[in-house]
Amino acid sequence: MTAAITVTGVEKTYASGFRALKGVDLEIRRGEIFALLGPNGAGKTTLISIVCGIVKATAGRVLVEGHDTVSAARITRSLIGLVPQELTTDAFETVLATVSFSRGLFGKAPDPAHVERVLRELSLWEKRDTQIIALSGGMKRRVLIAKALSHEPQILFLDEPTAGVDVELRRDMWAMVRRLKAQGVTIILTTHYIQEAEEMADRVGVINGGEIVLVENKAELMRKLGRKTLILTLEEPLPAVPDRLVRDGLALSADGTELAHSYDAKADRTGITTLLADLAASGVRVKDLRTEQSSLEEIFVNLVRTAAP
Repeated sequence: MTAAITVTGVEKTYASGFRALKGVDLEIRRGEIFALLGPNGAGKTTLISIVCGIVKATAGRVLVEGHDTVSAARITRSLIGLVPQELTTDAFETVLATVSFSRGLFGKAPDPAHVERVLRELSLWEKRDTQIIALSGGMKRRVLIAKALSHEPQILFLDEPTAGVDVELRRDMWAMVRRLKAQGVTIILTTHYIQEAEEMADRVGVINGGEIVLVENKAELMRKLGRKTLILTLEEPLPAVPDRLVRDGLALSADGTELAHSYDAKADRTGITTLLADLAASGVRVKDLRTEQSSLEEIFVNLVRTAAP
C-alpha cells in the first residue's frame, strides 16, 4: 500500500536540552486510520507538529505524499488538516466566517456548498452566525474540526479530539471519520480513550520516551499480545485453591465462586486440558465457563511498562 506519510530518523531536541524524539521511523499508509498511543510526554504532539510543519525537526526527514515537508512546505501543509488539542479560535468571528477563512488560507476558491456540508455534518449549521466566544466548549471543538476539513485535506490529524467533549460530539465525530475514510482520507489520531482506537483504527503505533515502541495491525496486535482468561464458575464456593490446582496458576475470586486461568491463545499448549483433568481429580465441579480477552488498553499499559527505562 502506498505511503501517505514517511518519517525517517526524526529527532527533536529543544533548547532546554530535552530530547522529545529519538530517531523516529514511521510509515503511515494512504487511506488508513492510524492510532498513535502513548502516555503524556511520550512525544505524540511533537511528532504530529513536525509532520504538520509547525515544529522544525532537529534531524531527519518527513515526506507527505512524496513531498518533503521542509522544501515543499506549502504543498505538504495544504494536504493536511489538523485538529489540535487546544481550543484556539478567533473568539469574535462567527462560525461561518472562521471556517470559510480557513479554506481561503490554503488557497482554495470559495465553496459555500462544501462549507455548509461540513457545518451540517458537525451540527454547526444552526450556529453559523454565532460568534465563537458564545459557544460551549464542545461546540468550539466542532469548529476546530470544521476548520481542519474546510480545505478538503487528504490527510487529517486528530490530536486528542474527544478529550472533554460530550457523548453526542464523540458519536458525530467518529461517524464523520468513517465517512472520510470511505472517501480515501488518511486519518491519524491520538487519544486517551483507548477503546476508541480499538474500535476505529486499522493499525496502532505506540510511542514512549520519544521512541516508537511498536507499530502493528490492530487485529494482529490483539492476537500476538492479547492474553485470554478462562473464567470457571463453580457449583460450590472454595475457601482456597486446592493443592492439586496450585500448579495451574489459578486465581480464586474474593467470594470463592470463580477460578481464573490466563493463557496464551496462540501457544501450542494452553494448559486447559490439564486444568480440566485436575479439576475433576480434585472434585471441583464447574457450573459454567467463559473466556475474556485482553483489551487494547491492557496491552498498551503492558507495552509502556515494558519499555520504561
